[in-house]
Amino acid sequence: MQCYVEGMTPKRNDLKALRQLITEAHDMLRTTVLPEQRSQRAYDLLTAAIHLADSLMEESPAAVLGAKGGKQTAKRGSEYFRQIAAKRKTHRGGRPAKEGNTVQ
Repeated sequence: MQCYVEGMTPKRNDLKALRQLITEAHDMLRTTVLPEQRSQRAYDLLTAAIHLADSLMEESPAAVLGAKGGKQTAKRGSEYFRQIAAKRKTHRGGRPAKEGNTVQ
C-alpha cells in the first residue's frame, strides 16, 4: 500500500514511514525488560536509527554532491576548459575516428 503526501517524493515518504516504525518499536522497548540487557541494547540501537533517519530527512543528497562538483572543477584549472572549448570549435573532441574510415 503506497500513500503519498502532496509535495513529497516517494523516497522521502518511505523514509518518514521507516522513522515512524522505528519510533514505535523504540517506544515499546522503553517499557520492556528482557534478559541479559537485550532490551536496553535494542533501545540504544533504535535511538541511533531514529537520529540517522532524522539526519537523512534533513539533508538533500543533491546538495552534498553539488558541493563536491565545484571542488573537482577548480582542480582542473582554466587551461583544461580552454582546451575543451578549442576541441569543440574545431570538432576534434569526442571519440577518435576508426583507422579504416576517415571522414574529411
